[in-house]
Amino acid sequence: MGFIIRLLITTGLVVLLANILPGVFVESFTTGLWVAVALGILNMFLRPILVFMTLPATIVTMGLFLLVINAVIIQLAAYFVNGFTVSGFWTALLFSVVLTFCQSVVNGFLQKDEPRRG
Repeated sequence: MGFIIRLLITTGLVVLLANILPGVFVESFTTGLWVAVALGILNMFLRPILVFMTLPATIVTMGLFLLVINAVIIQLAAYFVNGFTVSGFWTALLFSVVLTFCQSVVNGFLQKDEPRRG
């Protein structure tokens, strides 16, 4: 599945979840697109550093600390993108969990339709 398709799926999910979850606000679809881009960039560059720095906490909590990292990344995206607000840490945590779950479901359906190679 191409990068553009995943970006548009994430954009749609961000806008949808902002309309469903209290405490999350996205001004427009364009803002949702910028949020998706910001999340992609933060996940690509910052997340590996945060995971490495918090590896002991992640091991002790059997991976649950990764949810905290995801919430921090959501809050950073809200800081960098005008028109995207998240009311607090717990809202960011809920938003990240629901967004990740929805992305997994949608990607699972889309990958099922693609022919296997090899």
